[in-house]
Amino acid sequence: MKINGSCHCKNIVYSAEIDPQRVVACHCTDCQTLSGSAFRTVAFTLEDAFTLESGTIKIYIKTAQSGRPREQAFCPECGSPIYATSTGEGPRVYGLRVGTIEQRKELAPQRHVWAQSALSWIQDMHTLPTIDQQP
Repeated sequence: MKINGSCHCKNIVYSAEIDPQRVVACHCTDCQTLSGSAFRTVAFTLEDAFTLESGTIKIYIKTAQSGRPREQAFCPECGSPIYATSTGEGPRVYGLRVGTIEQRKELAPQRHVWAQSALSWIQDMHTLPTIDQQP
């Protein structure tokens, strides 16, 4: 599936080819902290299937919960996370942040990963009252 995305301020614009069957909800503590939320939704693409259309991505190296160093790529202007990937040479897989993808409504997670770190209240979210939009 061809997708396109951008950061919040539109400084970073990209396109990529993804498999919508490989979208996950990641509950690792790094994703919780780096997203500022309970989990992060991720769509995977190969490095050579990702095209940076505009802007310059800033990279931060974080040692992941797994113990491996991970590149965290984000917009240096607005701070929007764009992707994470392994460090070093070789073919790399980018974990694109679904919130930056324009087609995000079509990208439902197909599985939960790092579920041992999931916050206990996630399972009860569907029982909460809803408000359609901010008054």
